Amino acid sequence: MSALFTPTTLRSLQLPNRIVISLMCQYSAERGEATAWHMMHLGSLALSGAAMLFIKATAVEPDGRITPGDLGLWDDATEIALRPVLAAIRQYSNIAVTMQLAHAGRKASSNKPWDGGQLISVADGGWTKFSMPCAPRFPPINRSACGYRRRIGSRADGISKTRSRSRRS
Repeated sequence: MSALFTPTTLRSLQLPNRIVISLMCQYSAERGEATAWHMMHLGSLALSGAAMLFIKATAVEPDGRITPGDLGLWDDATEIALRPVLAAIRQYSNIAVTMQLAHAGRKASSNKPWDGGQLISVADGGWTKFSMPCAPRFPPINRSACGYRRRIGSRADGISKTRSRSRRS
């Protein structure tokens, strides 16, 4: 048997095989909220037989999105929109689900790739970008890492509550 189909362990997480579905930016969220696209796309991948599914770069604040279509997790609305997607995955699959929390920094406020990918000015509906002080292209804005940790922690706690104890075999 190929090693690909043998179980493996990542820290305390036991996986039935070594197949992992990588991150895929889909740019299909609305105001950062998951849509029916996320239900269909992630739901179908959850049924693939892979052991782990990564949910794409998920912005921790609206200004942290790459595009207006990025998935977010920064307020009650974005959390509530993601809950049914995760609940459906948990109901029908035992796949491990992970999420990349992200902030676009100086890449923020861009059009979707199929719309050219260029930066969107604030005047055209974009948002203010910020970067680390060592990245001089945009003015640095001091953001509190502790504030991000609190925000991310509270959202992650809310999302983890969607785990269903009754999973389908």
